[in-house]
Amino acid sequence: MTEITLALPFALPPPELASDLIRALNAPALAALLSRHSSFQYTIFDNNSRVLPHEAWLAHTLGLATAPERADTSAPLATACMRGCGLAAQAAEGHWFMLQPSHVQISRTHMLLTDLRSLQISEADSRGLYDIARPYFEEVGKTLLHGAPGLWFMRADDWADLNTASPDATTTQSMTDWLPEGEHARDFRRLQNEVQMLWHEHPINQARQARGLQPINSCWLWGGAGPAASSGCVAIGDGTPWMAALAAAPQHQPDAQQLIVQPGVAMLGGLISAAQVGDWADWLARMQQLEQDWFAPLLTALKDGRVDSVKLVLSHRHGWTTVTSNKLAQRKFWRKPTLNTLLNQS
Repeated sequence: MTEITLALPFALPPPELASDLIRALNAPALAALLSRHSSFQYTIFDNNSRVLPHEAWLAHTLGLATAPERADTSAPLATACMRGCGLAAQAAEGHWFMLQPSHVQISRTHMLLTDLRSLQISEADSRGLYDIARPYFEEVGKTLLHGAPGLWFMRADDWADLNTASPDATTTQSMTDWLPEGEHARDFRRLQNEVQMLWHEHPINQARQARGLQPINSCWLWGGAGPAASSGCVAIGDGTPWMAALAAAPQHQPDAQQLIVQPGVAMLGGLISAAQVGDWADWLARMQQLEQDWFAPLLTALKDGRVDSVKLVLSHRHGWTTVTSNKLAQRKFWRKPTLNTLLNQS
């Protein structure tokens, strides 16, 4: 049986805006896939996991974590990302975290972690800031490796029980509530403070500000993992540097026609940034592009028998919908295609 799975983080509109958004969305192919289904399920996600549903789903799909509906959901992705960055030998031993240069907005009442996608960290900026920070990490017995622009890795075997949150789970929230928790949380906080002082008003940041970019004034730790190997394969597009490192073919953007020829699993991250900042006009435009580039070709392939089933995994911050359609389900002509399935979030 040939099955295509397409995961779309934040393709599920927030409940309070869902009615207005689906009225504005012209997506007949998506409506047919959603309405004429063979199975449908909405799952509430436990926010205490400190990661987002699509991150937990991805970790599970890659064989790195338990099913995302489990209470102990996490996203131990660091060592898998290291292998994608060409650091497989180092990832084979120890416990590693992703450490990502970041910008924190500080106000009188709270701190906010800026969406890392907006930072536009170049190779030169990333390498320069890394070279400044690395000696201090070595002084405190922590190995720091550069994986890709904006994506570093820190080994901390004694911090394996540290409970961290992903950057996307933290963005838009009060950052204080999402800082690492556990026995060594203060140790990381001291390390983070030292890095902040090292980078404060550094020429690299002064040059960034002169170019109209935000300064890199902090770093974010998450995704802690041991040396377990991935047992899954996911094509990933429109993602962050860590997603690119996990992609089955990082040099190629996933394509619907390619997936039809070679069925498998794909995740597209293009909706995340628009939903995170609440730019719903951009979200609608991106959904319309998905209709043209993905939903319509997948529906055609399903109807003409080139694939046996199409599974969509649509999520937002608080849960996800899994809906599967096949050729037989598409013959249920009495089911009028509608996007109202996106309203079913209970």
